[in-house]
Amino acid sequence: MTEALTIMVIDDSSTIRRSAEIFLSDAGYQVLLADDGFDALAKLADHRPALVFCDIVMPRLDGYRTCALIRQNTQFHATPVVMLSSKDGLFDRARGAMAGSAACLAKPFTRDGMLAAVRAHTTSSPD
Repeated sequence: MTEALTIMVIDDSSTIRRSAEIFLSDAGYQVLLADDGFDALAKLADHRPALVFCDIVMPRLDGYRTCALIRQNTQFHATPVVMLSSKDGLFDRARGAMAGSAACLAKPFTRDGMLAAVRAHTTSSPD
């Protein structure tokens, strides 16, 4: 078995972070949690996640700006970011795409939905 991929989940809701952590860790992934964009950016370089799930509505630094900052960083420009949105609207998807997100996952998400997003945007093989 290869080393488990690290997945970062950025959300200001402890309930959402905990649900995502359970879904992902039960599926064999390493999970890195951040409660806002600044926390995530501080942890990014040390852990180098294969995929980032990022809530849109967060205090201090919203998900769009967090995603854009991740994508602008030369070390992480290829890291897929999947936006987490409580509103599954066209505007959120379009604005997320403009910020550089790979996809948008509606909240509340299911285990299967989250794992499908991971499979769609990562690969187990090394670069």
